[in-house]
Amino acid sequence: MPPWSGTLSIPVKVRFLSPLCPPERFAYATPDSAGIDLRACMAEEEIHIAPGGRHRFPTGIAVECTMPGVAGFVYARSGLGTKEGLVVSQGVGVIDPDYRGEIMVSLLNTSREIRTVRRGQRIAQLVFQPILRAEIEPVETLSDTFRGSGGFGHTGK
Repeated sequence: MPPWSGTLSIPVKVRFLSPLCPPERFAYATPDSAGIDLRACMAEEEIHIAPGGRHRFPTGIAVECTMPGVAGFVYARSGLGTKEGLVVSQGVGVIDPDYRGEIMVSLLNTSREIRTVRRGQRIAQLVFQPILRAEIEPVETLSDTFRGSGGFGHTGK
């Protein structure tokens, strides 16, 4: 049983694509971490991202989750986002179960300063989660609710 209690584990095959980011650096930061750290695995020593700019970083890995119905999700690291303003540019990246290519992480600089990302730096986290697929049922109407079609800000502040 894994050292963290109450957490399920799943088998994931990982292909390491670059000696710049060796297997021992692909790990959970703590025993109770939900995500595995993804690192910037680029040829350059560092990359500068201008305010409002974005850059796509290779991570040096490809994965195969061997449990059906599970996908990988790439989330921003909270410290990097809060302190540096570097977040995953599309919000959350989805690694589909049938994707076998290198995981790439696009970072967006939301700060007002140039930010530097160094080779090997932890830039995002990979979390494996179950997925549910919708069975689409075309209909003419949807059921009534109290909210109805009220959208953005309709309940006030």
